[in-house]
Amino acid sequence: MRDTAPNSENPVVERLEAAAYTIPTDGPESDATMSWDSTTFVLVRAHGGGHTGIGYTYAGPAAVGVVTGTLAGVVRGRDAATPAASWAAMRHAVRNLGGPGLVAEAISAADIALWDLHARLQSMPLSTALGAVHEATPIYGSGGFTSYDDRRLAEQLRGWVDAGIPRVKMKVGRRPDEDQDRVRVARRAIGDDVELFVDANGAWTRKQALGWADRLADDDVRWLEEPVSSDDLDGLRLLRDRGPGGMDVAAGEYGYDLPYFHRMLSAEAVDCLQADVTRCGGLTALQRVAALCDARCLDLSLHCAPQVSAHAGTAVWHLRHLEYFHDHERIERIAFDGVLEPEPGGSLRPDRSRAGLGLRVRTQDLERYRTA
Repeated sequence: MRDTAPNSENPVVERLEAAAYTIPTDGPESDATMSWDSTTFVLVRAHGGGHTGIGYTYAGPAAVGVVTGTLAGVVRGRDAATPAASWAAMRHAVRNLGGPGLVAEAISAADIALWDLHARLQSMPLSTALGAVHEATPIYGSGGFTSYDDRRLAEQLRGWVDAGIPRVKMKVGRRPDEDQDRVRVARRAIGDDVELFVDANGAWTRKQALGWADRLADDDVRWLEEPVSSDDLDGLRLLRDRGPGGMDVAAGEYGYDLPYFHRMLSAEAVDCLQADVTRCGGLTALQRVAALCDARCLDLSLHCAPQVSAHAGTAVWHLRHLEYFHDHERIERIAFDGVLEPEPGGSLRPDRSRAGLGLRVRTQDLERYRTA
C-alpha cells in the first residue's frame, strides 16, 4: 500500500540518524587485490512530516560520525521536498573534512535517505520521483570470487543463469596461472548463450592486460573491468583502443565526485562508465554522472547496492545494466523486508504500488551486527 499523505503542507527534515552493522560473509571472499570476511553496512534514517526515509552505503563505521556529527546539522530544518538542495549544502559543509572516500559515502547514504523521504511524503515510488525513463533495470550476477574452488564458482554462476539472469561476472587476477582454467570452468557452467564478464580489480600492468584480453576473447568474454588501475586513464584507453572487438573496457566504481567521472570520460578511457550510488554522492550526484554519459551517448553501468540502484537505473537514459553483487544482495535481504527479486530475463522492476524505496528495515535482525 502507498504511504498516506504528509502530515504538514511543507514538511521539513527533522533529523538524521545513522548506525553501522558489520555482517560476516557466507564464506571467505577475495578478488585480485583484496580478501575479506565481512562487510560493513551503514544505514541512515531521515525523519520528517511523520515519515522516515532510509539510505545506506557500504563504508567504515566512521561514516556514522560524519552523518550524525556534521551532515545532520546541515540538513535539519531544510525543505524535505528539495533533497538536491540539501545535497549541495552537505557538499559545502564537508570542505575541511575532505570530499572523496568515506565522507562521500556518508553523503551518499544521507542523500539516498532524503530522496526516499521525499518520495514517501509524495506517496510515490522513488523511481517516479527521480524521473524514470525505463520500467526496469537490467542486472548481471556478480561474484565468482578468487577464493572459490571450481565447484563453488560453477554453482554460483549457474544459479544466476537458472534464475533467468543472462549475464554473469567473475573475479580474476589473483592466481594468473589458474585464471584461464577458471574462465573455462565458468563458460562450461553457463553455456554459450550467456554473457561472461571478468573483473581484474586493477591487478594487471598494461602489457599483462593486453595479453589477457586476447586470451579471454577465446572464451567470448564481453566485459573487462578494471584491467589496470582505474587511476591509469592512459592504460585504460590503451586497452580500449587495442583490445579485442566485442570486449568492452569498464571502470568508474571508485568515483567519489563529478570531476573524477569527467576526467575518465574526457580521456575516452572506457567503453562503458561505472558509478556506485552509495559512493559517488548519492542519487543527486548520480543524476549528474548520468548526464555526462548522456552528453557523450555513452552507457552507464551501476555498481552494486541493487535495492537503491534498481530505482536509480530507471532514471538513467543511457543505461547499460546494474551489478547484482552477491554480498550486497545478501546483506539487503538481511536488512530489509520488501526487496526486489530478479525477473525472468534478468532485471529488477521497482514496485510502483510502494512509496519510496518500498523497503522496511528489519531492525531486530540487524541489531546483532551493530558496531556503531
